[in-house]
Amino acid sequence: MEEKEKKKFRFRLTIGNKILGSFIVLIALFILVVSIIFGNGNTIDNVVKSSKDNYRPSKDAVNEFILLVTRSRMLVTNWVYLQTNQEDKNALRQLQETDYPALRKQIEQLAVNWAPDQKLRMDTVFNNFDSLINIQRQSIMANLQTFENYEDPTVKFMAENSIESEVIPITNTLIKKLAFIAQKQNELTAKSDIEVIDSIDRLKTLTLMLGGVFLAIAIISAIYLVLSITKPVNFLKNIVVKLGKGELVEDKQTKFNNDEIGDMAVAMDSLVNGLKATTFFAENIGNGNYQSDFKPLSQHDVLGNALINMRDNLSKVAEDDKKRNWATEGQAKFGEILRTNNSDLLKLADEIIGNLVKYLKANQGALYIVDDTEDDGEPSMSMKACYAWDKKKFLNHKIHRGEGLAGQAWQEGDIVYLTEVPQSYIKITSGLGDANPTSVLIVPLKVNDQIFGVVEIASFTVFQDYEMEFVQKIAESIASTISSVKINAKTQRLLEESQEMTEQMRAQEEEMRQNMEELQATQEEMQRGQAEVEGTMRVINDTMAVVEFDVEGVVLKANHNFLDLMGYKAEEIVGEHHRLFVPKEERSTDSYKNLWRDLASGRVNRGDFKRINKNGEEVWLKASYSPVKNKAGVVTKVLKIAYDITSLKVNGKVTVS
Repeated sequence: MEEKEKKKFRFRLTIGNKILGSFIVLIALFILVVSIIFGNGNTIDNVVKSSKDNYRPSKDAVNEFILLVTRSRMLVTNWVYLQTNQEDKNALRQLQETDYPALRKQIEQLAVNWAPDQKLRMDTVFNNFDSLINIQRQSIMANLQTFENYEDPTVKFMAENSIESEVIPITNTLIKKLAFIAQKQNELTAKSDIEVIDSIDRLKTLTLMLGGVFLAIAIISAIYLVLSITKPVNFLKNIVVKLGKGELVEDKQTKFNNDEIGDMAVAMDSLVNGLKATTFFAENIGNGNYQSDFKPLSQHDVLGNALINMRDNLSKVAEDDKKRNWATEGQAKFGEILRTNNSDLLKLADEIIGNLVKYLKANQGALYIVDDTEDDGEPSMSMKACYAWDKKKFLNHKIHRGEGLAGQAWQEGDIVYLTEVPQSYIKITSGLGDANPTSVLIVPLKVNDQIFGVVEIASFTVFQDYEMEFVQKIAESIASTISSVKINAKTQRLLEESQEMTEQMRAQEEEMRQNMEELQATQEEMQRGQAEVEGTMRVINDTMAVVEFDVEGVVLKANHNFLDLMGYKAEEIVGEHHRLFVPKEERSTDSYKNLWRDLASGRVNRGDFKRINKNGEEVWLKASYSPVKNKAGVVTKVLKIAYDITSLKVNGKVTVS
């Protein structure tokens, strides 16, 4: 017994032990090499990281700041001397509001690792540039805004003086300070580059020496491992090659050493047996036997698990096809019922509910149809047909909108599905007794958002989703057919009533003829009046400036007189607000806001108004703003009719609008 225990726990020369013995020296040497390389690598990494994260970004950021300061001087100079260069003005605003804050934030983050004197110099530069921006905004940008500002000699002179006496000197000083900071950053970058090159040279030399030793030991270990492993591995290779060709080889009970290769042989035998079982399972799936059992080789058996997933997916697809075929056959069946029973509403209802309950394998059903009522009557629906229902008690029973579950489905226009049916709601009765149903499905008969009735079905089983979807689709066809039947019945009834009224209409024909003569005379008078109105509008449109606005003041359209007077084209003002023509100082006044409030409330506004044309010139108009109302008395737009009085207006009082 003790001898067996000794053999059991005796050290065996496995492949792992062989590889361990061969590689232990390599591992030790590798650790030494890695330690040395890692030490030198850390030094290089630190220098490179400092250069990458601080020195070079700092140098680039300072150089970018120099360009930003130079660009700021150019743009503000263009602001003063190039009045119409709006692109440079927008660029200066963007520089002050976006570019500079972003660059400053970047430099402040980098400056955390700078020397204290460099940080202090950069803080001074930031303060000086902030002062420069304030000078640009207050002395130049704020004063040179409009055409009149540029034409004012005093304002223009003050702006030019600010450029010469403040902007340019401060900018030159900033560039000198930034150049000094940039030089320091260049020196730090050059120093870090030299350190990296020296460290890399040392690392190269050391790596070559250690690599040679490492390679020699690796060659000796490889020769030993090849001699001790090649033969058994070749045998297993032949088996794997056959497996690669799809051949399932028989187990020849070949003996192997008590090492990992022996374990591989056992695993190979298990693999072959598993592949045989997998092949048999795949054949069953191919033959449509989706209930065949199969156990994967392990939780990580990719092929086996994939085959199981394929079986489940194919089974699901087959089940889905079965459901689709069931629904398609049902739609064809009920389509035929609806086509052959479209003349008698009660017979149609009986055929529908009986076949629907049977097709769903349910137990009870009822069909309610909305009653035809007068416009002022309370809407209701009556049970027109039922299946396995207490007909004596419920047939022709009326239900009002929102009453009970059927009335609720009618009111909401959506299905009601119950799986917990109250005991007092309904009973399914047979010769052996009665019982409460397991589920109740109530579906409105709806087409084009109009509900023609409700179908209610009770069953001892639970309705599946595809069954409820089928009932909903059938319900739409039923509703369409009921609508047609009702329309046909109503048409027939109206035809009969029409025939009865024919005689009455003949008696009234003479009276109607006289009325038509009077109506024709009235119509001719109205046409003459309309012609006069249209002629008046043509004269106004040809002689006056006419423009239409919506109630918010947005231009809808304008005639050619208004466009010529204001110097615009139609596409330039349509969609723009009325304030486009109003002087800037009047746009935000209370009187201007009250104008559009009064017009929206239906008040007319007349007077003399000062306006600005496309060229910025003042135009005086004698105008009338008139709200236009619809039949309901709601203001829909504002019509402005005006003519030019600029030559007559010298110094009159201006009505603000």
